[in-house]
Amino acid sequence: MFAVFDAKNFLKTVSDKPGVYRMMDASGEIIYVGKAKSLKKRLSSYFRTNVVGEKTRALVKNITNVEVTITHSETEALILEHNLIKQHLPRYNVLLRDDKSYPYIFLSASKHPRLSIHRGAKKRKGEYFGPFPDAGAVRQSLYLLQKIFPVRQCEDSVYANRSRPCLMYQIGRCAGPCVSGIISDDDYAELVNFTRLFLQGKDQQVFSTLVEKMELASKELAFEKAAQYRDQIQALRRVQEQQFVSQNSEDDLDAIGVSIENGIACIHVLFLRQGKVLGSRSYFPKMPANTDINELVSSFVSQFYFNQAEGRTIPTSILIGQDLGDEIESLATALSEIAGRKVHLQSKPRGARARFLKLAQTNAATALTTKINQKMTIHNRFSVLADALDLEPIKRMECFDISHTMGEQTVASCVVFNQDGPVKPEYRRYNITGITGGDDYAAMAQVLERRYSKQTDPDKIPDIILIDGGKGQLNKAWEVVRPLLDDWPRHPLLLGVAKGTTRRPGLETLIKVNGEEFSMPSDSPALHLIQHIRDESHNHAISGHRAKRAKVRKSSVLQEIEGVGPKRRQALLKYLGGIQELKRASVEEIAKVPGISRVLAEKIHSSLQQQ
Repeated sequence: MFAVFDAKNFLKTVSDKPGVYRMMDASGEIIYVGKAKSLKKRLSSYFRTNVVGEKTRALVKNITNVEVTITHSETEALILEHNLIKQHLPRYNVLLRDDKSYPYIFLSASKHPRLSIHRGAKKRKGEYFGPFPDAGAVRQSLYLLQKIFPVRQCEDSVYANRSRPCLMYQIGRCAGPCVSGIISDDDYAELVNFTRLFLQGKDQQVFSTLVEKMELASKELAFEKAAQYRDQIQALRRVQEQQFVSQNSEDDLDAIGVSIENGIACIHVLFLRQGKVLGSRSYFPKMPANTDINELVSSFVSQFYFNQAEGRTIPTSILIGQDLGDEIESLATALSEIAGRKVHLQSKPRGARARFLKLAQTNAATALTTKINQKMTIHNRFSVLADALDLEPIKRMECFDISHTMGEQTVASCVVFNQDGPVKPEYRRYNITGITGGDDYAAMAQVLERRYSKQTDPDKIPDIILIDGGKGQLNKAWEVVRPLLDDWPRHPLLLGVAKGTTRRPGLETLIKVNGEEFSMPSDSPALHLIQHIRDESHNHAISGHRAKRAKVRKSSVLQEIEGVGPKRRQALLKYLGGIQELKRASVEEIAKVPGISRVLAEKIHSSLQQQ
């Protein structure tokens, strides 16, 4: 029996200064982290006779110890609170489960600048535009820009080794700065400047300049040049029509909409930069039962914007629909300190800003409805599958698949599902080595051995292990799993999923370890769940295999030739115009490359012909 926490004596020792408090349960685990302008006042509110809120009452019942850290200011307390929540993930705090960095459009600072997608720390010299909500939004923007202002988007290594323009130039998507004589440095710099202005939101300045240049080209009877400017103007207008631009072209803000239903919360963030809606993203933070909406919003804002390690930027204004009282000032002060400039938090915006906030709230409600419907569908599928297999309620499933090309670059995947659907943070890939190429049985044995031989957490033991394959794969899997069952608190069901003769969805055959085979109706929710996890496993394996295969192909075949270092490789590729031309070259042609002797040319030619 653990001693009851002596709140009365504890509160006598607490300071009135700002700081952070950590509440622990009987096992010493931190169950809640909070911050306060006055630690004594805030902590006293937890231990009153009549505590408001079910969540707070449940929290107080579990407290056996409280530790405090005094800070110089409330801003310092906010930042420390964020760091402690991220470190300990207390179960009574609202937790934002999002650690993805945001992508940017990057304009390099090279002689002929390159446009590309960038994610992570901003270490390279150049200009960054964004952030965008996801990589798809960046790729779409790059695709549109390529048609309007054909600034190069190729890798620097490709650009440096071109002897003639590539396909992008042929279809009008690149100005071809890699080859001299196609476009002058001044004309290319003009394209780059138009791109820069467009990404900065200065559309009218771009329009005006293009119109002036079109009219000037017409007066000088340079009709082809005038037609190019005309096409750019028309394309730019079409792009602008696809975007909602606010009345204030300097708007740089995020609008945060919130929706809560059935104990699930959705927070939708609408990103606006230079007056343009760059996109939006929905978040579903882990939230204790009966959490107050103000606490939810406050926790989200602090965790979302304080996480500078993920490359997020803090906008000039943040719009929220909740009145957080004094909390809004402390959050604004902390954000301003981190950003190094004034940041405004508005709870009651008007005009165009109010419409943006309403749009964010509508999106939050819509996304939450979709999430709840998906969750109900997944729960129903789990229930039907448990009934079909005569099992207790299924809480966890894992599925394995193998991918390779002619036995090379073998990769195995493991995907995890629970009653909420895919658990993507627990997806794993395994590089398979030390086996005969193409031996899927040995590959399956290796991945299962690596996955389960060190299985210690009882909660991570699945109720069903699915093997994407037939009897052979399943029997090999059973050989590996069977010796481990004695140490496991529960025994999972192993199932093989064999494709039908025509490999069409709905004709799958399920195989048990005892050799029993059976099928499910094509419209069965249980079969749909099996198909879903099987497809996820297949896609996860094949994407890993393709990435591994691409990495191998990217490594130059010249690296394997003794005597050919980085400088000679670059000279060979640059002089002969690429690896394909090098493979077709004769010994005499290779020997003409500066720094390549006749003997070395023969060695290079022989190695390339053998490959």
